[in-house]
Amino acid sequence: MIADTSARLVSRRAALGLAAGGLIAAPELARAQAGRSPGAWPDRPVNLVVGFPPGGQTDLAARMLQNPLQAALGQPVPIENRGGAGGNIATEAVLRAKPDGTTLCVGNVGTFVLNPHTMPGMTFDPLDLVPIGLMLQSPLLLMVHSSIPVRTFPEWVAWMKAQQPRGIDVGTTSAGGIGHATAEKLRARLGGNPVFNMIHYRGSGPALQDFIGGRYQTQFEAPSLVHGFVQEGRLRPIFVTSPNRNPAFPEVPTAEEAGLPGFHVAAWVGLFGPRGLPGDIVQKANAALNQACRDPNARQRLAERGDEIGGGTVEEFAARVRREHAEWGQIVREAGIRAE
Repeated sequence: MIADTSARLVSRRAALGLAAGGLIAAPELARAQAGRSPGAWPDRPVNLVVGFPPGGQTDLAARMLQNPLQAALGQPVPIENRGGAGGNIATEAVLRAKPDGTTLCVGNVGTFVLNPHTMPGMTFDPLDLVPIGLMLQSPLLLMVHSSIPVRTFPEWVAWMKAQQPRGIDVGTTSAGGIGHATAEKLRARLGGNPVFNMIHYRGSGPALQDFIGGRYQTQFEAPSLVHGFVQEGRLRPIFVTSPNRNPAFPEVPTAEEAGLPGFHVAAWVGLFGPRGLPGDIVQKANAALNQACRDPNARQRLAERGDEIGGGTVEEFAARVRREHAEWGQIVREAGIRAE
């Protein structure tokens, strides 16, 4: 069963990559290039360095917006997946890249907000990169395996308490990642220090394989990655961490509706530039990203999976990164979260 699930995960991701990752047609690219002043940015391909392997949410954001970005910039936008160290390898490489706008970083909330707190040995600060804009965001779903006899959050709490003092097994896609931190945030809200036995994986693929196989009972995960398994009845959502219900899961209550006021969490993906990137290039890149985020095909495809496309100003995104860096830092310190 696990082997079959793994093959299906790979095939779904491969299909998504083939559908969303190719270059736009040459005539369209030529039209976008027409009329540009000589030497104006961008006059060469703009490389997107993704700090994670293909198949996850960060890679999904890059590939969903690749074609619209190429149309907006009038240049090819090749994607380079450079995974490792929770996104730090790619982030540091872009931080030290030449600040000419030819190398940009696609990073996520874990890389820029959580890693600085959960990885005390880091030799650089991700906040030294230049924020450009939000690419996508999504809430998280509190999920249970279909064998667990609960359908509402009060039922989940009663079931969880019945498992104490041994505790419940909670899967995460990475130690110190957004799912791990959100589980610890929930544990703190519940009071009484319930025991959550954290089972950490290296990525969503292996984690979901074991989740579907019944290796553990509970996980926080992005809607886009569990949508198919919910439809098949293998996993069951309990609540969603957004202020409003998610269009892809309209029947699932928000955490607030379930009894957790103010319990809001968003996993986001954003575009960043190297240290010293000139302000005019930052603003042009932000304008191109906003144009790409208005692409109706990308908006529809992301909405169908439970994600929300990004957009907004440089200033709004930069302020969000700083704010969440401080907020999650407090949660990490109180829970003693460490990346492995």
